[in-house]
This record gives sequence, structure tokens and C-alpha cells, in this order.
Amino acid sequence: MEEDRSRREAVTAAGWSTLGVVVAAGAWALVVSAFAIPEIILPSPADVLAAFGRIPGYLLEQAAITLAETALGFALSVCCGLVIGIAIAAWRVAELMFYPLLVAFNAVPKVALAPLLVVWMGFGQQPKVVMALLVCFFPIVLSVASGLSSTPPELVELARSLDTPRWQTFMKIRFPGALPQIFVGLKVAMPLASIGAVIGEFSAGDAGLGFVIVQAGGSADTALAFAAIALLGVMSIALFYALVLAERLLLPWVRDTTALR
Repeated sequence: MEEDRSRREAVTAAGWSTLGVVVAAGAWALVVSAFAIPEIILPSPADVLAAFGRIPGYLLEQAAITLAETALGFALSVCCGLVIGIAIAAWRVAELMFYPLLVAFNAVPKVALAPLLVVWMGFGQQPKVVMALLVCFFPIVLSVASGLSSTPPELVELARSLDTPRWQTFMKIRFPGALPQIFVGLKVAMPLASIGAVIGEFSAGDAGLGFVIVQAGGSADTALAFAAIALLGVMSIALFYALVLAERLLLPWVRDTTALR
């Protein structure tokens, strides 16, 4: 019964999402047609779809490159974010020493670092991956530290009263309790990772969707640029909902114990 209900909810959500895309595309086409906007300024949805077929497989190949950079940068940011977040939550001195530096670094526009990454790492994949990491790791650090710091104190006191080792308290109480908050940070960070990869491709790219957008803009091929942007959006949506699915599979008790059904 519960499985049928979940399936119906998924179908309903997919239907509404599809309807939203259709309505947006229809409004877009109507505006272009009604105001006779030239393709070089704003292409119609039909022009964008036609751009996908000019060079079969070209945009998908570029999307695969951006996807690899995004996934690798995100994975590295998860590793770094977990380590730094745990250190901040567990050690007051670490919080006092490094948290202000993290906040200040997060405020720096990452696009300003792109030329430096090129100087340090060259024009390969590394600067794009590092840019993706730099853009998205702060929400992960924040969510890990906040989640671990919000453990109900009565549970911690109960563990202490039973002489539970600290590592067991962490693994069985603090970390599982922080997972919902951690997944919030992961879902915020995932789209940022793709943004970071594209920023890197803008500055040091010879491939990827960001490179396609720059080249198409330089040659006034607006339809191709919009096609690359649309593909980037689809990729980000797929990655985001992959995380949502992972959260539901790994944390089924969250939906059962909250009002989010």
C-alpha cells in the first residue's frame, strides 16, 4: 500500500514538473513570436532544439566532461567538508581558529581565483575540479558542524551515564542524528559544484559545457549557448534528485518521523 502511494506521488510530481516545463517553453515561444525577437538575441525553443542536432552527440560529449568535473569536485568537497565540519563540531579551539577564516574565504568571489588556478595547475581538468570544490564545500562544512552540534543533550548524557566510548557515541548517536542536516548541505552544494565546474571552464576550458557557452557567445551562436545552458540545467536537476533518492533510501525514518510525507 505504501509502495503504491509512493509510486503515485512520484508520477504526480513528474507530471507537474513536465507541465511546468511545457508552460515555460510555451511562454518563451510566445514572447519571441509576439515581439519578433531576433534569434541572435533570444532564440526560440525550436531554435534551441535544432542546435542539439547540428553536430550529433557533440553537446552530450561536452556534458559528460562537465559531469565528470562536477562529480569529482563534489566528492572531494564532501570528504573535505566532513573532516573540517567534524573538527569544528568536536573541538572548540578549531572552531575559534578556523571558522572565521572559512567564512571570509566563502565571501571571496571564486571567479577571481580562476586565473590563479590556471597559473598553478595549467589548463587541464584539475583547475575545474578544484573550482567546483571551492564553490561547494562551505555549505557541507556548515551543515556537518551544525548537525553534529545539534544532538539532543539528553542522548549524550545517557551515553555518558552508560560509559559509552566517545567514538561509539559519535557513530551511533551524533552522526546518525546529524545526517538529515548533512543532506541539506549536500543538496545545496550539488548545484554549486556544477556552477564551479562551469566557472573553471570559462577561464581554463578547452572542453565542457562552459567552454561551449563561451565559444557560442563569441561567435554569436545564441541558440547553441542556450542549448548548452539547458543541458547544464538538466544535468543539475538529475544530480540533485539523485541525492534526494539517496537520502530517502538511506534515511527512510526521516519521512516517517516528520510532517514531510
